[in-house]
Amino acid sequence: MLDQEFWQLVARIQERRCEEQTIEVKTAARGCPERLYDTFYSFSNQDDGGVIVFGLDEREQFTKVGVYDAQDLQKKLMEVGEEMTPVVRPVLSVFDEDGMIFVTAEIPPVDLTDRPCFKTAKGRLKGSYVRVGDADKPMTEYEVYSYEAYKRKYRDDIRPVEGVSLAALDQTRLEQYLLQRRLDRPNLNAISVEQLYELTGITRNGQVTLAAVLLFGLYPQAYFPQLSIIATRMPGTELGLVDEQGRRFSDSKRLEGTLPELLDGAVGFVKGNMRTALRIDPKTGKRSDTLEYPMDAVREVLLNALVHRDYSSYTENMPIQLTLYSDRMEVHNPGGLYGRMTVDQLGKMQPDTRNPFLVTAMEAIGQTENRYSGIPRICHAMAEAGLPQPIFQNQRESFSVILYNGNDRAAEKPDITGGTREDPADEKGLLAFCAKPRTRKEIAEFLGIASTQYAIRRYVEPLVQRGLLLLSVPEHPRSPRQTYTTAGSNL
Repeated sequence: MLDQEFWQLVARIQERRCEEQTIEVKTAARGCPERLYDTFYSFSNQDDGGVIVFGLDEREQFTKVGVYDAQDLQKKLMEVGEEMTPVVRPVLSVFDEDGMIFVTAEIPPVDLTDRPCFKTAKGRLKGSYVRVGDADKPMTEYEVYSYEAYKRKYRDDIRPVEGVSLAALDQTRLEQYLLQRRLDRPNLNAISVEQLYELTGITRNGQVTLAAVLLFGLYPQAYFPQLSIIATRMPGTELGLVDEQGRRFSDSKRLEGTLPELLDGAVGFVKGNMRTALRIDPKTGKRSDTLEYPMDAVREVLLNALVHRDYSSYTENMPIQLTLYSDRMEVHNPGGLYGRMTVDQLGKMQPDTRNPFLVTAMEAIGQTENRYSGIPRICHAMAEAGLPQPIFQNQRESFSVILYNGNDRAAEKPDITGGTREDPADEKGLLAFCAKPRTRKEIAEFLGIASTQYAIRRYVEPLVQRGLLLLSVPEHPRSPRQTYTTAGSNL
């Protein structure tokens, strides 16, 4: 870390008076802090890593106090890294100001295939930590499992289901599926039905698989009650609001059935609870009735939730949540993005597939097409409708998609006359705000937008591309230390 970067970081911490997802502060004025390993492991287990700053006193509003002994502190930091599995080598830097010494430890992220990084003496389950905001929390058993599942390529979609026989499956639909597989792969005609079951994922070692139950079961929820969709229509923009009749929900249903039936039921629920808006084309003056959401986007969002959710035993009691608010639609499904995929990469590269059999089977029965094109289709459909781009939110235990319908100014929605609301003052105001370096969170708060991701993508990135905003760390655009400054400002 360069001197300028360090002092900018210190100024940022003192101005905000808080730690962050990728920033931890330790005093170390009287000796080496006792608990360091939890922050080491937390930073190692997140994609952006993190930096620990020694020499600021959090209890005194992050005033500068310096460290007791820079050499001894660095030695102990290296020892902490040696106690980890895998071993982590922090990048250590020393800074001074008027005889006061400060130390930083930049913790690099561990490769995904080596996670979770953990304290060797405690073991993987008890010694793994994750960063939550500015706190270090022990990983849940599921969080540890999710890394193992990717590393070892567990196939939870075709795990055998105890106590379920072929008689629990719809034989007509199953035969139609097998016929289609034989037509697609003529070499399958020469094998027995039992072999075909094994090769197509219907059975594993003679036992019916979860995928077979989800796709062809007469009633899948008899075995997995929570593998369903909870669909709710809210009267307002947030939980807890009531309508004129005092009802908390305008509509609420538990949707059950096979995956194709769940998809049809969820799409039907959205259709039945959508309003119709009158829009006027500004170019032609033509009036038209427009649904709140483009149905292509709705269907793809719901399909992705069903096909790509986590179906492990850890999440089988977690239904998909479909919630319609007056200004947006939210879909939450268990399990975060799988593998190395990040939110920024969605729709731009072929992802690792958590449930390859389900993806293939749904394609074979005509529920999906143009594999890996779902995200671009959602984005294109929203753009065609003149609506904001979808917001994707990824966490270790869940993945969410939010579609705004144009009824909330805060989300920068289209005007009733078509097109997009553009306030010329927005751009000028943001550039003026960034006359001094600003973080992603600060910019989102300034714009009044809850989603930092949306704020950066919608407002900041276009200004960066035009050269109006400059990155503090241009070689690493996703750096946790990244700030944005107006070009030509006095830094």
